[in-house]
Amino acid sequence: MPPKINPLKLNPLQAKTLVLFQELARAPETSTRLDGGEVLLSSLPHPHGDHFHLGRRVVMSKDATGLSNQAVWVALERKGLIRSSFPMALTVTAAGLAYDTGIADSILHGSDH
Repeated sequence: MPPKINPLKLNPLQAKTLVLFQELARAPETSTRLDGGEVLLSSLPHPHGDHFHLGRRVVMSKDATGLSNQAVWVALERKGLIRSSFPMALTVTAAGLAYDTGIADSILHGSDH
């Protein structure tokens, strides 16, 4: 049986934010690998206009409102997916990196430049 998508029942804003944290964790310019399979994010984008770039991907600003929402960070931390130092930095846990929200393809778009 395949693993269940979104087993922690993240709400849409929490799921979108986790997808963005996962994508930031893949980019060496925004992440630092830690022991135990965790990743420190200390440089978060500040969306402006209607989109912004995350590496080779494009994200609509409307999908990134959780990046500056403390309640979202608290919920993701409570579920064991991140460790928060809001608003400065966060650590994406191994569980957070592996978590399948099922929505990554709908908010991370390919870039033509």
